[in-house]
Amino acid sequence: MRTFKLSPLALSLSAILFLPTMSGQALAQDAQEIQEKAEVITVTGSRVSGRTAAETAVPVDIISGDDLAKSGSTELNQALATALPSFNFPRPGLTDGTDTVRPATLRGLSPDQSLVLVNGKRRHSAALVNVNGSIGRGSSAVDLNSIPMGAIGSVEVLRDGASAQYGSDAIAGVLNVKLREASDGGNVTFGYSYRDTEYTIPTGNIPAGANWTAPNPISRSRTDGDTIVLSGWKGLELGNNGFLTVSFEYKDADRTERGGYDVRQQYPLLGDGSYDPREATIERFNAWYGEPEVEQTTLFANAGMDLEGGKLYGWAGYQKREAVSGGFYRRALDDRNVIEIYPDGFLPLIAPTVDDLSAAVGYEWVQGDWDMDTSLVYGSNKMSYDVLNTVNRSIGPTSKTEFYAGGFDYNQLVLNLSGARFVQVDGLYSDLSVAAGIEARREAYSIFAGEPDSYRNGGVLLPNGNSTASGAQVFPGFRPANELDESRTAVGVYLDLEANITENFLGSVALRAEDYSDFGSNVTGKVAGRYDVSDDFAIRGSVQNGFRAPSLQQQYFTTTSTNFIGGVPFDITTFSVDDPVAISLGAQPLDAEDSFNYSLGVAFRVGGADVTIDTYRIDVEDRIVLSENLTAANVRQYLQDQGFIGSGGGRFFINGVDTETKGVDIVVNYPLVTETAGSFNFTFAANFNDTKVTKVPSIPVLEALNPAPTLFARVNIKTFEEGTPDNKFAFTTDWNFGEFGATFRATRYGDVLVPNSNAANDYYLDAKVIADIEGRWDITDNVRWTVGIDNIADTYPVEAPISQNGTGNTPYSNYSPFGRAGRLVYTRLSYNF
Repeated sequence: MRTFKLSPLALSLSAILFLPTMSGQALAQDAQEIQEKAEVITVTGSRVSGRTAAETAVPVDIISGDDLAKSGSTELNQALATALPSFNFPRPGLTDGTDTVRPATLRGLSPDQSLVLVNGKRRHSAALVNVNGSIGRGSSAVDLNSIPMGAIGSVEVLRDGASAQYGSDAIAGVLNVKLREASDGGNVTFGYSYRDTEYTIPTGNIPAGANWTAPNPISRSRTDGDTIVLSGWKGLELGNNGFLTVSFEYKDADRTERGGYDVRQQYPLLGDGSYDPREATIERFNAWYGEPEVEQTTLFANAGMDLEGGKLYGWAGYQKREAVSGGFYRRALDDRNVIEIYPDGFLPLIAPTVDDLSAAVGYEWVQGDWDMDTSLVYGSNKMSYDVLNTVNRSIGPTSKTEFYAGGFDYNQLVLNLSGARFVQVDGLYSDLSVAAGIEARREAYSIFAGEPDSYRNGGVLLPNGNSTASGAQVFPGFRPANELDESRTAVGVYLDLEANITENFLGSVALRAEDYSDFGSNVTGKVAGRYDVSDDFAIRGSVQNGFRAPSLQQQYFTTTSTNFIGGVPFDITTFSVDDPVAISLGAQPLDAEDSFNYSLGVAFRVGGADVTIDTYRIDVEDRIVLSENLTAANVRQYLQDQGFIGSGGGRFFINGVDTETKGVDIVVNYPLVTETAGSFNFTFAANFNDTKVTKVPSIPVLEALNPAPTLFARVNIKTFEEGTPDNKFAFTTDWNFGEFGATFRATRYGDVLVPNSNAANDYYLDAKVIADIEGRWDITDNVRWTVGIDNIADTYPVEAPISQNGTGNTPYSNYSPFGRAGRLVYTRLSYNF
């Protein structure tokens, strides 16, 4: 643990800078930089080269890497969440691997319904499938945090469905990460941050006659989460006409802890029925509920070289992430505890290791009238688990306390060939842009088992003579029966057409057909248009259908734990859809999700401000979801009648949820250059979003049981409908004055429902405003010092009522759209060369 600290007050005072007289040269430079930002070329949403974001038929946001870095967070997902109104990045805890690889959402849809590209090429997803009760349950999404901030030139965000252009997953939109391109120069940055916070929470009811006390509510101050980040990049010449940009990042982050006060009895009663004296002295803040410990190293390289007749390009990246997060605390009196090993109880820890690798090589050339491009892109993500400070209760006092629990990996290989040209067509105002291509993709997914003690049952009974669950506490290992190695192939072809039909009307059409080796074919189409009423006012819109193929993780993820019900062992399993037990319960091969997207918007300039307002509707049919746990007594009896002796049921993925999402995005940008106070860039953004579940799945064989089990219950329905903010507002002011600069940001997150199976126990996370500030001083032409505070007011979400936090360990919901870590204080020192 690092002990040096800078107070928030000291950092705030350091950001108050005297304003020197600004030269005309500096004013001109600021004005030029603002103009250049307004004219940034986009490659996302249109295959016509040279088109700016202000000219596209669909909404595209372009966020520079420098702007993303203007916050205390070094995570790309978190930076995007503060920059984009419809992008949300909740930070769940006590959710196993999801603590380490956290998913983000766009427009309130699933994390896997947004496509991620790097330099215009499809990025591989994480191997993890989120199976716990958090936002994104049942999804496997791209881990954007595997890309270091220093490697990023900009991020283009297409806020529109684009399956017809880019293929599966692009239902909510597309994020294209453009890597930094530099042949000279470089940067080294050292950053340090920590949490300085105080929160107040209810403590619950202490048992009658207890020998311990606690105030209710209780206030708690925390200084934790110390994080150091060393990062940088270097541009190198590659031959006479090329570049090689190498980026690195090392991050070491201590955990944060925002748990509550556990008022429960911790020890068995003494022989005379009194409380154990240790009850009065044991540490009752006994949970790791917050940010995990993380140590990660990331390397990235991006290269390009002009050759005679073409251009060779490529990139590669690797990240190793080691994290540690907590499970639920096991009290000393808990039947799951082994008193000889843990006389005071124990907190099991989950320690995933993530290895993420990507590499690409491509070549661009001219073939007659065609601009050609071919590329081969590989990506893999592997996640393996160690379980620490734990025990296999069924082995008893001889059990180990650390286990290797196995894991899973995913890899993807994509081959592209595309061509683009312009064709003269009579009757069109401009030449017709024609783009066509073919993409072949191979995906593979595997699960590998842990050591035997991580999953086996050792046969040691509980004190009451009953058997106990198998495997390591908190995360039983994957078994040999869970091991698999599956793959599939997909081939897609597309055609894009775009032209100015008249001087003022831009039209585009896209068609795409894909064939998958596992579930069949899909055809999508998109029509988009833009009409410039004047130089300062345009109307734009699109209509399209889209799709998302079932991921291999959703088709094949499986894990088993043995639980004893009434002394009888039952295997509770997350089944792959082709498992005989799942088929007996009515599981079917997964099919693609289908979507229908409609958008209509305006883009205009008024009084020097650029304004866009875009409405959208996204209807998704046959969404893939993870079913409820089907483990009731009549389900177990049904399975035994079918010959599956010992099966306790479980859950599996299923198509069948339909949703309707409606919303509005508003973005206003106003640049201002003054003679005496420097340059300002004001941005206001808002999102209003509403999702309704219009259909839930049903399976006849299960409906015939009495009572019929529910496949997709109230909590999951309400999570889809109200688990993300119904609105979000963001206001940002970026100021520069000679060698000084500052950024102020205020984000308002709307209401979020925390649902319960009993509607009477629902509660809302009320709307909250999070304000951030950052100051920058260019000490020399090469050295910059940055100080800042995120969440200045130390704002927390509404605390959970005691009825929803019986252990006291989880006072804040995982549904909070801004997490629950409190105030972040940070400083950075950068050297440019």
